Amino acid sequence: MFGGDAGIMTTTAVPVLSSTSSSPTSRVTLATAFAPAVWGTTYLVTTAILPADHPMFAGLMRALPAGLLALLIARRLPWGSWWWKSFVLGTLNIGLFFPLLFVAAERLPGGVAATLGATQPILVTFLAVLVLGERLSLWRLAWGVVGVLGVGMVVLGPQAGFDPVGILAGIAGAASMGIGVVLTKRWGRPAGLSAVGFAGWQLAAGGIVLLVPTLLIEGVPAHVGFDGIAGYLWLGVVGGLLAYTLWFRGLGRLPVTATALLGLLSPLVAAALGVAFAGETLNLIQLLGFALALAALACGQLNPRPGPKGRAS
Repeated sequence: MFGGDAGIMTTTAVPVLSSTSSSPTSRVTLATAFAPAVWGTTYLVTTAILPADHPMFAGLMRALPAGLLALLIARRLPWGSWWWKSFVLGTLNIGLFFPLLFVAAERLPGGVAATLGATQPILVTFLAVLVLGERLSLWRLAWGVVGVLGVGMVVLGPQAGFDPVGILAGIAGAASMGIGVVLTKRWGRPAGLSAVGFAGWQLAAGGIVLLVPTLLIEGVPAHVGFDGIAGYLWLGVVGGLLAYTLWFRGLGRLPVTATALLGLLSPLVAAALGVAFAGETLNLIQLLGFALALAALACGQLNPRPGPKGRAS
């Protein structure tokens, strides 16, 4: 629009959505998303083919053997302060997270537990401000809320219960891994250590933390058939070694809040597998929630930035 000051160009900033990455980083995002997608298979594998009433043992088998295998591949043990840092991260991401997850799953309907777990991106958004000194991303915070709403629409039903202990365990589990994710980003990966080695440190540490409580509370299953062995191999090799290697590799290269939003894939994959293999169905509201959660996941990978819009005056 032309005004009284002819010849002077003024500009105003308008928000422009840009990807957080170029094509190579987009590939990192897709590879990182593989981890929560695989973790979404854990519920079906645990309930369908593993020995019953041994969820903590399943968590142990997911962590400790994979961690030891990764240590053999990397041939690097922690050094200096990384001994205690590895145990802190392994405890938060695995050793403490798994038991809290199982308590929530036992005391709450699966939908309630999944919805509480989906709050992790919101927690990570605030932790990134407190621990990493990042600016509060209202964009990703908003999409985190949309993601929780979407997951809730998919998995919550009229049978949803609200056991106080289960709710506290679900929130504590989300907070445990959220803190672990942020500290992993803050401390980074030691120079010269591969992503496999970094995952191995945490998996082994988390497995050691899980070992004694698992043996005391559950013990070893009396019988593990061929299906059970295949299930433990899936959890350990794919859901443990491969998934955590890609996850920690992605955390080092992607914005921490965007990475946390990828975790929405876990309950969505679990719901999709229920439809595919357990005879479950999704109604219209659940399909809408599925779309909302996917939109939150995708839009959380974008980064709004101010863009110039020329206006002649």
